Amino acid sequence: MENNHKDTAEFEEMNDTLQEEAAEAEHHEVPNAQGNEDQAAESSEPVVEDSRIAQLEASLADTENRLLRVQADFENFKRRTREDQAAQLKYKSQSLITQLLPALDNFERAMDVKVEDAQAASVLQGVEMVYRQLLEAVKSEGLEVIETEGATFDPNLHQAVMQVQDEEYESNVIVETLQKGYKLKDRVIRPAMVKVNQ
Repeated sequence: MENNHKDTAEFEEMNDTLQEEAAEAEHHEVPNAQGNEDQAAESSEPVVEDSRIAQLEASLADTENRLLRVQADFENFKRRTREDQAAQLKYKSQSLITQLLPALDNFERAMDVKVEDAQAASVLQGVEMVYRQLLEAVKSEGLEVIETEGATFDPNLHQAVMQVQDEEYESNVIVETLQKGYKLKDRVIRPAMVKVNQ
């Protein structure tokens, strides 16, 4: 009986000791668990920050690329606009001059008429004066006659409407001008209609 009582007392002591140790362990584990969570949170924060920085850097690079493209497009637009304006200024009178070319042709035909009458000669002299004034006005805008006499045929400047065989001329040389051609500055506005030697 004494042995049983002694065993029970020892058992209760042992149980109390175990409970105290367990309580102490619990008391120490809770801070450790919180510490682990804090450490995990701290260690995950740099990962999140690195990821965010990488996203922002990618976004910045994309924005810079788009900005450079827009700037290049704008520079191209400005250059094209300047070129268009320069071309419009350079050839601003082309439409009017093109409409006046048939009038110049008619003046030249009228001046080719042979007159014997003094009154008709006086009228012809007035026609020549008007023709010269008109020609000077269009020349001041940059109109030039395309040279044809004795020139070699150039498909960029001349339009061959007839071919002949004439030993007096070399091959591919213009023999006769059927209609004058004109350039406005460096642009052909009407090619010369010519007869070419084969």
